[in-house]
Amino acid sequence: MNCRRLGQTVLSYRRKMEMTIREFAEYSGLSTSLISQIKRGQANPSLSVLELIAKALNVPLYTLFINDIDPNSLISRKQDRKKVYRENNDHIVYDVLTPDFMKAHIELLMMDLNARASTTESHYSHSDKEEIAIVMKGEVYVELEGVEYFLNEGDVVRIPPNVRHRFINKGDQANHILFVLTLALV
Repeated sequence: MNCRRLGQTVLSYRRKMEMTIREFAEYSGLSTSLISQIKRGQANPSLSVLELIAKALNVPLYTLFINDIDPNSLISRKQDRKKVYRENNDHIVYDVLTPDFMKAHIELLMMDLNARASTTESHYSHSDKEEIAIVMKGEVYVELEGVEYFLNEGDVVRIPPNVRHRFINKGDQANHILFVLTLALV
């Protein structure tokens, strides 16, 4: 546990509640001295103290550790990346670019779409995600709700939640498309 990050997280939540250290100490039942030490990263609080803090902040205990990230997990090495294959492994491969993707609120994927191929035979949609796609190499068609749109290298398309879509490569060269997916706000 990184005590400095924990202290900053507690401080951030306390400020959102617009509470002084003294007010927070009274509300949580902890001493101002201990809260100050935690804020500065100089204390290693017990589980019972962390539970009191979480209860006083009205947040689940685990939220105090969300910012406790191993810096090594923030780097994604090309040789270690996971590959995701779709229906037809010969024509489409997604390279998961997001470091520590299981903990991230955003996903980065690079798709290699071979010549004369499409992402799916029918359509795909995300009910809870918004997607941005950037054509990094080549030319591709994006089909949105049954209508095809031509995209050149460098073009970008935004795909809101629940929009049926797929990508089609009608050319003789493979193309690369970078995808950014994030949780939808609605």
